[in-house]
Amino acid sequence: MRLNDPMVKPCSASLAGYEVRRHISPMARKGKPAADKGGDYLTGHLLIAMPGMDDPRFAQSVVCLCSHSAEGAMGLMVNRPLDGLPFDKLLKQLDLKPVPSQRQIRLVSGGPVEAGRGFVLHTDDWSAEGSVAFGAGLALTASVDILSAIAGGGGPREGLLALGYAGWAAGQLEEEIQRNSWLSVPADEALLFHENANTAWQAALAKLKVNPAWLSSAAGHA
Repeated sequence: MRLNDPMVKPCSASLAGYEVRRHISPMARKGKPAADKGGDYLTGHLLIAMPGMDDPRFAQSVVCLCSHSAEGAMGLMVNRPLDGLPFDKLLKQLDLKPVPSQRQIRLVSGGPVEAGRGFVLHTDDWSAEGSVAFGAGLALTASVDILSAIAGGGGPREGLLALGYAGWAAGQLEEEIQRNSWLSVPADEALLFHENANTAWQAALAKLKVNPAWLSSAAGHA
């Protein structure tokens, strides 16, 4: 799905298939931990921004890492709601039915890269052409079929639509973690699909039993 300001234009059946395959490593597509290759990689984990995060785009962000390997990393922020783009309006502009929908998913800003591309992050109990599983019971889908399925009351148990993504070059994320920019925690549905995105950052820290007031630049990653 290609988006244009201010919202969405009708398009083909592809959400972001090329981008998904470009940024999800073959190892992650098979659902195998990246660490099997001998690295300390975090595919399927959540990154939690430290209070001292020096990049305002990621301040108090929670990022689901969909791929992390020696080649780099790709993830989606899950706690940046998109205001002004209701799910039913998206369906209308993509010429999808039914509208009104029988169920909906949240729309979020997934990151600063390729903000015109959409990624559906969801539980792996549903799949279609373009779906890519990456472990931790999660998958990305690059077909608008998933939006029609959700609108019709079906689709995966949980999901969200992220526009754009966060990307790191080889070794870049590791350097940021060493600089104590991020904490990490294994992903779970309660954090990923948190109903109140405004409190997801605090909820992620609470899973680590960490009070934000205790954190300092001396903290490491979990």
